Amino acid sequence: MSKVMPGRYTAQLDGPFVVFVIGMRINRLWAVHKWLPVFKAMGPMLQELYRNPQLGFLEASYHLSWRGVTLIQYWKSFEQLEEYARKGATHLKAWRDFNQKVGTSGTVGIYHETYLIQEGQYESVYNNMPVYGLAKAGAHVPATGQRETASRRLGRNNDPAVPTPPDPR
Repeated sequence: MSKVMPGRYTAQLDGPFVVFVIGMRINRLWAVHKWLPVFKAMGPMLQELYRNPQLGFLEASYHLSWRGVTLIQYWKSFEQLEEYARKGATHLKAWRDFNQKVGTSGTVGIYHETYLIQEGQYESVYNNMPVYGLAKAGAHVPATGQRETASRRLGRNNDPAVPTPPDPR
């Protein structure tokens, strides 16, 4: 289990980046032979991406729901994400398999959303959390001073609505 970092932190990334949300939804629960291969296809892709940082992949996290799974991925650029989608051997095999074995049958749904984030146009806070999400993709830094509030993290200025508690250590 990841170590909890007491206190308030935020993420810092230099330059633009991409948030890619991808997932699957089980539409017919008893069609395990259709949805299980789709579910299992993501593991090898992530292994390939983590082994090859030059592809532009930064980090991912899994989120389970009662009917499926969603992954939030962070990429250096849209061009690198698209390059992997179109030419990554593991991804292309999974895409072809899905089209051949599931296609438009309605058994399993898949989706993705892509967000292009410009530098300084994001904010995050992690309070008493392990290094997570965007902070894991970039840098995990204390949420103090100009990073204390959401507005400050976005380059605006305001005072905290609720003061940050002192560090008990």
